[in-house]
Amino acid sequence: MKYVVVLSDGMADLPIEQLGGLTPMEYAKTPNMDILASGGTVGMVKTVPQGMKPGSDVANLAVMGYNPESCYSGRSPLEALSVGVDMKDTDVVFRCNIVTLSEDEPYESKTILDHSSGEISTQDADVLMNAIRDVFQNDKFQFYTGTSYRHITIWDKGEVLDMEPPHDHLGQVIGPFLPENPYFREMMAKSFSVLNDHPLNVERAAKGLNKANSLWFWGAGTKPSLQNFREKTGLNGTMISAVDLLKGIAVGAGMEVVEVEGATGSLDTNYTGKAQAALKALLEDGQDFVYIHIEAPDEMGHQGKADHKVQSIEEIDKYVIGPVKEALDNAKVDYRILVLPDHPTPICMRTHTADPVPFVIYDSSKVEINTRVFSEKAASETGIFVEDGYRLIDLLIKQEEK
Repeated sequence: MKYVVVLSDGMADLPIEQLGGLTPMEYAKTPNMDILASGGTVGMVKTVPQGMKPGSDVANLAVMGYNPESCYSGRSPLEALSVGVDMKDTDVVFRCNIVTLSEDEPYESKTILDHSSGEISTQDADVLMNAIRDVFQNDKFQFYTGTSYRHITIWDKGEVLDMEPPHDHLGQVIGPFLPENPYFREMMAKSFSVLNDHPLNVERAAKGLNKANSLWFWGAGTKPSLQNFREKTGLNGTMISAVDLLKGIAVGAGMEVVEVEGATGSLDTNYTGKAQAALKALLEDGQDFVYIHIEAPDEMGHQGKADHKVQSIEEIDKYVIGPVKEALDNAKVDYRILVLPDHPTPICMRTHTADPVPFVIYDSSKVEINTRVFSEKAASETGIFVEDGYRLIDLLIKQEEK
């Protein structure tokens, strides 16, 4: 038996007037997801435990079978694993976004315009991170370039601080959301003077691109410890993602990580390359389990672009789910596919919520026949509900009744 998870980050949503009162999942043309739903098990799952923040870190850990309430030590340490940071037990790790702030006001009165600096390329971001290292790096603070706007800061013998995610406050004045810690507050303010007039940002502005003009710290945590995925499930696992967080979870779990050329974590990602990498892992490399993570729906949700979110869902259906299912059918192997979001990212809110999400599990050896489609409403109407998200993988692998 082969196992495939297609994790469409942030895909779930609320009805949108622009889409005729439908959600992006309902509005999108997804014939392949509907085939899975019409022949499989559809329901709802709560991926974010009560009282925990609805981040992709917590939710994806749950989908992979890890109980976030017992193993979660912060988002940034997981990303640091992907970057290759050698963490000590006494290190505290922070996500260090490069964001776009308005320019004219005093720092605390500036507005956060873009949490991703126009989805800045990693190459450009590294130039700016070098400027940050020149000014701020010392024995206590180390800065590491991640992917696109997502970077890492290590505080030696630091403390875990509660800081606000930038994507939760788009379009708002930043003063109330700045860290209380004076050193981090000062670094953020000083980073604006380092970055805003940097030649690369002057060039970006001339091209009509958002400046990447300030650091934003959040997501603090300590060195993680995850049970080995093979020991936990008996399966050899592969992770396919453009996002450091998911690659870091895989590193921590002892899974293989496949880098796909052109995988960007946004709408222009290489969907076909991800599908091909998954099939190679399953059919040529002898892997049992592949986790295909696609960030685009979440990014479009944060940007508030309903039409682009619909596009991302349709492209996942056409270029990932369809080809993977067809190839596995042609290979005449038994397989199970799980498709779901990790959390909702509603267009109207432009951030994550902790609401349950729809899932479909399709077993090629036990095809059921019904007229169901795959959407939030259709999933909720089945009455199937997995309360503890980390148990969903048992439904996929062991086919236990919940």
